[in-house]
Amino acid sequence: MQQKNHHQNYHIIPNRMKIALLGADGQLGHDLEPALQAHEIIPLTRRDMDVADFDRTRRVLMDLSPHVILNTTAYHRVDDCENQPELAFQVNALAVLNLVRIANDSDAVLLHISTDYVFDGNTREPYTESSQPLPLSVYATSKLSGEFLVRAAAQKYFLIRTCGLYGVAGSHGKGGNFVETMIAKAKRLEPIRVVDDQVVTPTYTVDLAHQIALILSTTHYGLYHVTNEGCCTWYEFAKAIFEISGIDADLSPTTSELYKTPAIRPRYSVLENARLKQLGLNEMRHWREALAAYLEEKSLG
Repeated sequence: MQQKNHHQNYHIIPNRMKIALLGADGQLGHDLEPALQAHEIIPLTRRDMDVADFDRTRRVLMDLSPHVILNTTAYHRVDDCENQPELAFQVNALAVLNLVRIANDSDAVLLHISTDYVFDGNTREPYTESSQPLPLSVYATSKLSGEFLVRAAAQKYFLIRTCGLYGVAGSHGKGGNFVETMIAKAKRLEPIRVVDDQVVTPTYTVDLAHQIALILSTTHYGLYHVTNEGCCTWYEFAKAIFEISGIDADLSPTTSELYKTPAIRPRYSVLENARLKQLGLNEMRHWREALAAYLEEKSLG
């Protein structure tokens, strides 16, 4: 996706920034490296530095003295968080506060990724950055706590809420991603049941990465919603995956009631990219177009 030249007057000095990329081997991290190739990227994985180890994280980052700390790390096994609240808050809130303090001490910008799950879903209108969050699960509460700590304490920050991520690298913690899971099940000729009462906007990590690169080139700090455009239920998303891939699958809709999980999911968590649009920075395409691009990149389309 080409970045438009008319945004270049937003560039801050220096044009070539040193960016510490935390979670570099994750789905989003994998696509951020090429999207940010104009800058000096220092990819950091858990092997280099576990964000839950506050002292080591401080030593490593202070030593690097980056212009930007870009945090894609999270404990995002939503159902496991219900039984491991200490771990959820350690990684999703306290480690984030540690990053805020390091960023402040080194005069760096912190860019932190959050989630659509901070909302309760009791609406049918897309949520904007000014909508009131109301988390329903331990995971969502820990992520919102991280957000509040960023907003309360960070001197220069970009806080990005997104939704339903999928990318070529797959999500290591979850084993693949939704698209890959659907295709694998169909190839095994399994009957596939997908909830048709949770409305989301699946977001392609390549598109998110390019949008982040554009946001980082500005000084318009604060909170952003960044997802592909439009919305669908998970069932409708699965249906589109099979249509575009030309796969004949035994797919049928089910309900959240029948598909019980330990953590409550919001029934509707569509995010509106209101701030991006207001600033003339929105480059996110429709989710169907993004899905087709992903499937083509995976050589499945």
